[in-house]
Amino acid sequence: MLSRRNFIKISSASAACATISTSLANPLKAAAPKLPVVISTWDFGIAANKEAWTILGKGGRALDAVEAGVKIPEADLNNHTVGRAGYPDRDGHVTLDACIMDEKGNCGSVAAMEYIAHPIEVARMVMEKTPHVMLVGEGATQFAVEQGLKREKLLTPESEKEWKKWLETKQYKPVMNIENSQKPGNQYNHDTIGMLAIDAKGNISGACTTSGMAFKMHGRVGDSPIIGAGLYVDNEVGGATSTGVGEEVIRNVGSFLVVELMRQGYTPEAACKEAVMRIVKKKPDTAKEIQVGFLAINKKGEYGAYALQDGFSYAVCDSEKQDRLIKGKFYYKSNK
Repeated sequence: MLSRRNFIKISSASAACATISTSLANPLKAAAPKLPVVISTWDFGIAANKEAWTILGKGGRALDAVEAGVKIPEADLNNHTVGRAGYPDRDGHVTLDACIMDEKGNCGSVAAMEYIAHPIEVARMVMEKTPHVMLVGEGATQFAVEQGLKREKLLTPESEKEWKKWLETKQYKPVMNIENSQKPGNQYNHDTIGMLAIDAKGNISGACTTSGMAFKMHGRVGDSPIIGAGLYVDNEVGGATSTGVGEEVIRNVGSFLVVELMRQGYTPEAACKEAVMRIVKKKPDTAKEIQVGFLAINKKGEYGAYALQDGFSYAVCDSEKQDRLIKGKFYYKSNK
């Protein structure tokens, strides 16, 4: 017959074993990064993050940081997927898209806007100075000029040369993961910079900007300026952004989906993967031929990504390990 003392000893030992067993079955996750933290898509995100960190590192607001960060690739004349040096549409027009969203759910965007070098600036102005969420085309340009921004020709000599070369065949076939290829004449792209940041106060903001698909139909708009597709932020949960062929992101309301999955308890990477799998399940044949990637961060500062194809990468900057590029996980292994 067990004495009360022996029963307590056995019960304590059993509890300890159960604890060990549970720990082995469910190992503790790595600690979340210390705030602030900023993440962004592709290798050009490293320079963008560095600029964002000049604000975040001083205790600044995430909204200011993401705007300043994405303006770096917007101004880069060697970047033909974002901003002023972006390749034109098939009619020779450089049209830019961007959106921004803050921790309060405020948002603004511009689409198919010409003649203004920094669409992210205009997107923020739409958010803060108008009752609207989106302005498009000439209306967006007009608004930007009224706000004091310079109207200028954006078609660079290099972009114009590539456009005229494309006109010889008029063959449209975007190259996946174009930012990883530096070969001249091989810049026909569909990539974007999306950035998400959490500041020292724990508030989240995001920005997304692109010149869209090179040699697209005039007037085409992808996911990048569409709140819920190219970007979505919920300060209670986290934020998400996307890159790649925007049509499939729009069809699945991709970034909103990722955030809602995180609300349900998914990790950022698992949420991104599920959003990718929605594309695979709905359009398996299309999914094999295109690239789409999602990047997300939750309220804890944990982040992750997932893409259709091999080759997607994202940049991370925080107080512990700045300026690093991480290879995103993917569904299809490239044969190239």
